[in-house]
Amino acid sequence: MSGNEEIAIDEDLHSRQLAVYGRETMRRLAEAHILISGMKGLGVEVAKNVILAGVKAVTIHDTEKVEKTDLAAQFYLADDDIGKNRAEACVARLQELNTHVEVSSSTAAISESFLSQFQAVVLTESSMAESLKVDEFCHANNIPFVKSEIRGVFGTVFCDFGAKFTVSDVDGEQPHKGIVASISNGSPALVTCVDDERLEFQDGQLVTFSEIKGMGELNGAEKQVKVKNVKAHSFEIDMDTTSFGAYDRGGLVVQASIFFQRPASSFVRLAVAETIASLQVKEPRDLKFKTLREAIIDPGEFLLTDFAKFDRSGMLHLAFQALDQFKVEYGHFPRPANAADENYLVALCKTIDERSKQKCDNVDEAILRKFAQCCSGELSPMAAMFGGIVGQELVKACSGKFHPLHQFLYFDSVESLPKEVLPADEYAPTGSRYDAQIAVFGKSMHEKLSKLQVFLVGAGALGCEFIKNLALMGVASGGGKITLTDDDIIEKSNLSRQFLFRDWDVKSNKSTAAANAAQKINPDVNINVHHDRVSPDTENVFDDAFWQGLDVVVNALDNVNARLYVDSRCVYFQKPLMESGTLGTKCNTQCVIPHMTENYGASRDPPEKQAPMCTLHSFPFIIDHCLAWARSEFEGLLEKTPTEANKFLASPTQYCDDAKQAGDSTARESLEKVVDLLVTSKASTYAGCVNWARLLFQDYFYNRISQLTYTFPEDAVTSTGNPFWSAPKRFPTAIDFKTDDPSHMMFVRAGANLKAEVHGIKQPGWSDEELAACLNSLTVDPFTPKQGIKIETDPKATSTSAMAVDDDGAIAGLSEKLLGTSPSADYKLSPIEFEKDDDTNFHMDFISALANMRARNYQIPEVDKLQAKLIAGRIIPAIATTTAMATGMVCLELYKLFNKDHKVEDFRNTFANLAIPLFAMAEPVPPKMFKYNDLEWSLWDRWILEGDLTVQELLDWCEERKLTAYSISCGQSLIYNNFMTKHKERLQKKLSALVQDIAKLVIPDTRQHFDIVVACEDEEGEDIDVPLVSIKYR
Repeated sequence: MSGNEEIAIDEDLHSRQLAVYGRETMRRLAEAHILISGMKGLGVEVAKNVILAGVKAVTIHDTEKVEKTDLAAQFYLADDDIGKNRAEACVARLQELNTHVEVSSSTAAISESFLSQFQAVVLTESSMAESLKVDEFCHANNIPFVKSEIRGVFGTVFCDFGAKFTVSDVDGEQPHKGIVASISNGSPALVTCVDDERLEFQDGQLVTFSEIKGMGELNGAEKQVKVKNVKAHSFEIDMDTTSFGAYDRGGLVVQASIFFQRPASSFVRLAVAETIASLQVKEPRDLKFKTLREAIIDPGEFLLTDFAKFDRSGMLHLAFQALDQFKVEYGHFPRPANAADENYLVALCKTIDERSKQKCDNVDEAILRKFAQCCSGELSPMAAMFGGIVGQELVKACSGKFHPLHQFLYFDSVESLPKEVLPADEYAPTGSRYDAQIAVFGKSMHEKLSKLQVFLVGAGALGCEFIKNLALMGVASGGGKITLTDDDIIEKSNLSRQFLFRDWDVKSNKSTAAANAAQKINPDVNINVHHDRVSPDTENVFDDAFWQGLDVVVNALDNVNARLYVDSRCVYFQKPLMESGTLGTKCNTQCVIPHMTENYGASRDPPEKQAPMCTLHSFPFIIDHCLAWARSEFEGLLEKTPTEANKFLASPTQYCDDAKQAGDSTARESLEKVVDLLVTSKASTYAGCVNWARLLFQDYFYNRISQLTYTFPEDAVTSTGNPFWSAPKRFPTAIDFKTDDPSHMMFVRAGANLKAEVHGIKQPGWSDEELAACLNSLTVDPFTPKQGIKIETDPKATSTSAMAVDDDGAIAGLSEKLLGTSPSADYKLSPIEFEKDDDTNFHMDFISALANMRARNYQIPEVDKLQAKLIAGRIIPAIATTTAMATGMVCLELYKLFNKDHKVEDFRNTFANLAIPLFAMAEPVPPKMFKYNDLEWSLWDRWILEGDLTVQELLDWCEERKLTAYSISCGQSLIYNNFMTKHKERLQKKLSALVQDIAKLVIPDTRQHFDIVVACEDEEGEDIDVPLVSIKYR
């Protein structure tokens, strides 16, 4: 690549990843060449993640041949590869992940000349001696080095990024900011901000000001000032403003960034014309790393993953050193259920500890024996988890984005191991692909896994990782079944993290493609594919018998409502649920276990704060407001109104009669929009579509703004005498349309093409000159302000209409206009449903142009099309590393579910953030228990009553338990209430008949029961929440 050539980023492919990293980090990754040595389970996971991340090149290295046991965790090896070199056997499959990344293999011994070509090096199967040698060279040559191992349920990561490594962005979070309301003249000066949101500044941080009117001396990104005494909505600045001009209004305050200049020939090369670039970044941080040789002796603080295991890391630091010595002496790892091997490893640990500079406070022999017991095995969940961690460290090493691990991490999941002592023959090799897992858990666990009935909901990023892990674990490989469902199809943007899919899978169904890929990984696995969304609408597909036959449900969903529904089904049928979710570098996992933990729905995040309607329509002050408005306008103009118009076209007279009967503002507003679409702005030629878009520009960005500033001039005051245009409001200015402004022309081109699509008009693909000629021939009426216009300013208002209108009269007039049109019988519009991931459909072009022109009205910084897509498309930031780690942690919990005698304290819910990095593991919260006399229940309980009971029989059943049932309901219908005299005649009627007659409940033939809600009082007349009641009447 020449020094002036710009690195191109495929934004369609990497949109979700760009939302996490940004273009700068992606460009740096695109120049990185990485070495990954060791192509067993961990190595291939790391390679998969960094290839998906979009580095320039990856070289995979291994000197060993494929063995049968490698298939337990290495998903790109098959039986046909046994006897081949590991790296050479999987290089072609890794290359398929991303054709933009150069993937090569090496089988030679690692030399210094070989190492010098890489920007980062990771070793996964190397001895300590080789690791020390490689690290010393890398440290001396400023090549970031990572060493990682997984042994059974134990794992470790070590990072050495050199004597001086600069982190450009520690956490990836957006700089904190606030909207200024006032600034005092004083020393120190007091700054107050609008109370829209709590300030997140911290004492001692630097901030910058902009857009301040009156006290302009503070404006400027180069004028950084320190804050102190930070409160919820105010702070002081360490500056004397006594002599400054008096604050008038306006102003933004932002956590300070720094500016640096960089020549175009540096590590990241930009455009040809750009020889010097000024970049705004967070304040960098320099880190110093010890070499592996130094850190082994003096490791410093370990990164904790589980605070219940505070002393565990120090002990595992000894254990991994001892394991290396054991392997050097014996040529193999300790064997399962071999007392002599266990004893020797424990003795080695104690010897190492005695001569250590940093001694271990608590050497727990029981843990060391578990380590020795399982360290010869390899588990796919451990490979997935550590592959995610190591993959993210390599991204940090190549980009400086996020804080690296500094320097050791140790982890274990000993709670996953069997509680009981198993006989030695449980661990004996069987000659199967599962021997590496059998060496950890024994044959009995493998048998349980092979017979499981699993419901995997979702085949996206999480689903791909889960089905891969489950296949490698041998789940449903011997009589069991995995039911996999997803109603979505594969898009190009999925390919950067949904690793089972390839270019040729685009537009295919996700669940089918994922199942096919999983069966290539392990042909033994039995997968039943569905293309259905799991919802109340598909309860005929996923019926009672289906749910009752499950052993466990694994959620791989990306929205809360779907998660809540699956959670409710799991609670109802008392099935374990493994829950997880990701957001950029952050993830969480949750175990939902019947009668042992609370359910997923027991705790929810607060709803996102919504901007008031008047803010979106008249007073935006951030780009998010402009984009929310733009998407709303897109959907209204191009989807909702054409859909409404089609209702009229299908039955004109009936439509107008229905509107007259409704006679309200909603009906009037719908009619107004339909009249505008079919009468006022109806287009029959492409030129007409161009004219429509030009007039829409005039209306949105000139006329409406002019009317707003006419109604509320810049010097307007409120009823209390305060300036109307005070923070956070921004005084707007109207925009004159210009054919030489690319943004104006894009608005017209995108709008015209979409208008043509709605009306079924051919799009001729005019040049800019042809478009401009058409626009210049159009006469636009000058703006004339209207008197008496009321513009909504109440933040609590839910409608922008503030004018009193005679709805009945307006509806009659509009109906007459519509019925006066004579559309052909077959005329129909084509509503456009917003699709953010197709860059050829003009959807995002139109939305970004809408938003940016509105931002220009209000002097809000504009955004590019990608940033507009991320915000308006509500894209969830996602990367492969976080997804892999989350699914690995969930599958480690899965082992616990099917081990005997596990208690709630053995399970772990996790929140992790790979950017910092941070791990916070805790045991799940038990369910809330309710007690009444001798009764005890939780949300997991249902009271199941057998027999075709009458209302009276149910009341008697409650009375026997000293409960007074005063109300019975089914769905939204009241079946019985003791306050209603007429309901007494229902006492002797069968509940089964009442729920069908009154509640119109349809009970499928396959269902033996129905559910009712019974409201009860205790002996003192107080309401008491009792479980759902199921009447098993068949």
